[in-house]
Amino acid sequence: MTDDDKRTLHPATAAELEETLSFALRYAGKRRVHTADDVMARVTAERLVQHLERSGYVLMRRPTASAPSTSGHRHPNSD
Repeated sequence: MTDDDKRTLHPATAAELEETLSFALRYAGKRRVHTADDVMARVTAERLVQHLERSGYVLMRRPTASAPSTSGHRHPNSD
């Protein structure tokens, strides 16, 4: 992690953490895992986030990066 990365970190919200944990419980990479249904994954993620918050954990997150352009053309506003 570079110093620039450290300067742009911000605390992740409970909703972001719940969404990420829920996704991790439902998918392995991009492949759907059928051992946990959507409701159970969401409930588990919510309980984990509540426990982490009560325990004093703070999870830091980088800002969302903009999507790369797939166009071979130069953007008219870029220099």
